[in-house]
Amino acid sequence: MTPAPERLSPRKARRIALAAQGFADRLPPGEPTARHLVRVLDRVGLVQIDSVNVLSRSHYLPFFSRLGPYDRAILDRLTHGRRRRLFEYWGHEASFIPLEQQPNLRWRMARAARGEGIYGGLAGFAADRPDYVSAVLKEIRERGPLTASELSEGGKASGAWWGWSDGKRALEFLFWAGEITVADRRNFERVYDVPERVLPPQIVGAPTPDDAAAQRALLATAIRAMGVATFSDLRDYFRLPLADAKARVREMVEEGSLVPAEVQGWKQEAYLDPAARAPRLKDRAALLSPFDSLVWERPRAERLFGFRYRLEIYTPSEKRLYGYYVLPFLLDERIVARICLKADRQAGVLRGNATHLEEGADAGETAERLAGELLRMADWLGLGEVVVEPSGDLAEPLRQSLARP
Repeated sequence: MTPAPERLSPRKARRIALAAQGFADRLPPGEPTARHLVRVLDRVGLVQIDSVNVLSRSHYLPFFSRLGPYDRAILDRLTHGRRRRLFEYWGHEASFIPLEQQPNLRWRMARAARGEGIYGGLAGFAADRPDYVSAVLKEIRERGPLTASELSEGGKASGAWWGWSDGKRALEFLFWAGEITVADRRNFERVYDVPERVLPPQIVGAPTPDDAAAQRALLATAIRAMGVATFSDLRDYFRLPLADAKARVREMVEEGSLVPAEVQGWKQEAYLDPAARAPRLKDRAALLSPFDSLVWERPRAERLFGFRYRLEIYTPSEKRLYGYYVLPFLLDERIVARICLKADRQAGVLRGNATHLEEGADAGETAERLAGELLRMADWLGLGEVVVEPSGDLAEPLRQSLARP
């Protein structure tokens, strides 16, 4: 029998979500260490990777948002090398994921090897040219680690299908299928090798759970990272197939690891982490990556914060409403502003190209707190100055706050 849903106010749901994402945790008293970064990873479950570098590679930003300035070399050591704690795979898009989750994603790898759940072009290529794909795998085994351009045959891009070469297509298929993994990145280009030379032996040798158990484990991670979530939120966190997600959520409700909930104003049924907490947030300010797990599902951001957010990177410049690379600004328990940022490395300047206040937010307080975060971010990125362009309704108050000694 399904228990009666727990009823939550929008404010409590928002506090639960923020606490689950680590924003209620105390900031480190000194410079953040690897232990602090791992704590963030335990909160969020995975970190999305994106190639855009107009400000910073996106995977560095969630740690800055939750910890403040830290040494990015620490994260590099966690993602690559002998002491890695993360591996790359398809979680929520391309992601850095804790090593312990690798067995829980082998069902996805097995399906990808059958051409299921991956890009149609990759599946078709692998089906049409199995001998070539096998030859690429053999070369990685014998010569790896390698980039696509270092393959002895088919590594040169032809301009077809995303501009990928045949070698890149083969490598991407093998990566999806779990036959190879990412050993490193060179100028953000993936360097591939076989898992047994990259991942720890205890991970490679760990037993493979059945599909249902693995998917329940991923959903358990998702609900811990969100605190309260709709079905679509849960499914989206690790991009689970619809039928599988429906079955697993039903099983988890029956076993009590998901608690049915109703959030006032939400149209969809919600689910609650049994261990969720809802502390009041005070004196927290954070600039959020567009790919931060707090806001990466745009309908969820709108439900939680009344914040309508769309990525405009691929929108023609004359049609953009807010800018190319726009970061939401979280202040205590609300998203109060958004700012388009660029790291002008040649000039040594952090540029705010457009700054907009959200409805109901206090311009003076928002500008003062945002100015502080921009100065911290500039220092963290090795930039000597913050320059705010006179675009957007918060630009002038922000310029005034930055001008104060």
